Amino acid sequence: MNVFQVFGDRVRSALRGLDLGLSEADLARVTVEPPRDPSHGDVATNAAMVLSKGLGLKPRELADRLAAALGADADVAAVEVAGPGFINLRLAPAFWSGVVAAVLADPDGFGRSTAGGRRRTNVEYVSANPTGPMHVGHCRGAVVGDALANLLAFAGQDVAKEYYINDAGGQVDVLARSAFLRYREALGETVEIPDGLYPGDYLVPVGEALKRDHGDRLLAMDEAEWLPIVKPLAIAMMMDMIRGDLEVLGVRHEVFFSEATLHDRSLKNRSEIDEMIAEFRARDLVYDGRLPPPKGQLPEDWEDREQVLFRASAYGDDIDRPLCKSDGSYTYFAADVAYMRSKYLRGFREMIFILGADHGGYVKRLEAVGKAISGGEAKVVVRLCQLVKLFRAGEPVKMSKRSGSFVTLREVVEEVGRDAVRFMMLMRKNDAPLDFDFVKVKEQSKDNPVFYVQYAHARCASVFRQAAEQAPEIAATDLASADLSKLSDSGELALVKRIAEYPRVVEAAAEAHEPHRIAFYLHDLASELHAHWNRGKENPHLRFVNRDDPSSTGARLALVRAVMIVLASGLAILGVGAPDEMR
Repeated sequence: MNVFQVFGDRVRSALRGLDLGLSEADLARVTVEPPRDPSHGDVATNAAMVLSKGLGLKPRELADRLAAALGADADVAAVEVAGPGFINLRLAPAFWSGVVAAVLADPDGFGRSTAGGRRRTNVEYVSANPTGPMHVGHCRGAVVGDALANLLAFAGQDVAKEYYINDAGGQVDVLARSAFLRYREALGETVEIPDGLYPGDYLVPVGEALKRDHGDRLLAMDEAEWLPIVKPLAIAMMMDMIRGDLEVLGVRHEVFFSEATLHDRSLKNRSEIDEMIAEFRARDLVYDGRLPPPKGQLPEDWEDREQVLFRASAYGDDIDRPLCKSDGSYTYFAADVAYMRSKYLRGFREMIFILGADHGGYVKRLEAVGKAISGGEAKVVVRLCQLVKLFRAGEPVKMSKRSGSFVTLREVVEEVGRDAVRFMMLMRKNDAPLDFDFVKVKEQSKDNPVFYVQYAHARCASVFRQAAEQAPEIAATDLASADLSKLSDSGELALVKRIAEYPRVVEAAAEAHEPHRIAFYLHDLASELHAHWNRGKENPHLRFVNRDDPSSTGARLALVRAVMIVLASGLAILGVGAPDEMR
């Protein structure tokens, strides 16, 4: 039940009843939203402001006519025309009772939406090079991507969570060389890790595995012989480690796509990249040409030569992009294009990329590729995640016990817990910097957002334990039959109205691709719950459980159950637990 959709339909119905000759396109411009100032009412519409000019009426004149029609609605307690023609509605208490009833009637479905239209959507996130454990820099993108995928599925899209394994190119050769040094170390040599190789001790198990599987036989081989042996094992073991790190965070991808498969010619004598370039040539999306020199000082490796170029500038990018290197091999970008083509051929019409802030230069080119591949049919969305700065009691945290150069994701989760990490990573918009203090996120106080929200759910659970002890006959009744008209106190109505916002928040957050809006909403709902709880301390007649007033107690228990349902629903979208007790 979306209150604002309900009254959007009623406003449009009232407008049709005025016989103004409005088309459906005209009516589609009408919005119904919460007033900016809650004291002005419960819902507001811009109908008179957007329609009056086309009708040759003054906004106030149209607003007065529409207000009179809306005032006849039994669910409308009061109508006010404000300013030049905005209409504010105050809804009747009986309508708000229906919100609680709707939550109880469909606890799993409340807030869900069909707005996504089952659109097939691919959310690719994390996609770190398989060269070591996940570090805290990957953590924010992992949480944002995972929560966004959950949110879009909740809002009606058909979502796949995908990880792109960068298992082709120079960085995995470096990984293999680093692992080979650990192999020699496992055989008893004393080794030093030179600059340019990966020094972390997370490669020690790879060296041990190579020793177990091959003994000392690899030592007699040239690099060209042992590299194809070492590299696949090193990548596989790194991916096992990465999956384990992500599992600790509660992140589970459904698809792991290998970049190496895009280069593979073993099955069809030509690769996915070959096929992409052939298709693009046939569609005149690729040509042989020259790029102008980059502005400023020329890089040492720049050369003026004819190249295979993708017409990226025709689709909104700054320049056309090369697909082949001077030695004939493909650029990283060529693989990116073939990868996005693969997504499109797999049926995805919305492709979302969650990238680090250092990938800002990729946004236009990814959007250009999406437009070119699909003829404008596919939607490409890129969300950049700013850095996370780690603190401990206000002091910066820089070094890891394990890697020696960065803080691992697993270390952060093991110290403060999955729920704290996930919730705090969503308490800022993805493109805003985020400070994460190990001490503060473990505090049991209202200043710790995750504790504050989870405690609200636990408080609700405690109400039912209290009811079972003090008024078992009331607690045992069917809450769906409660007399919800008893919910008349301002604090109770504030809670109901906040609950009523949930479906609209879900749809807006999904449309904007901003899962942090769910975290903000949950914090607001928790705040309303805690505020009303505190009022009950001073005013016993407002307490949720009063065995001398079974009718009010039943209604209030229904309200508390509705709050619990919405808190648990929103926390599930974020991938955060909803505990019944806090210790």
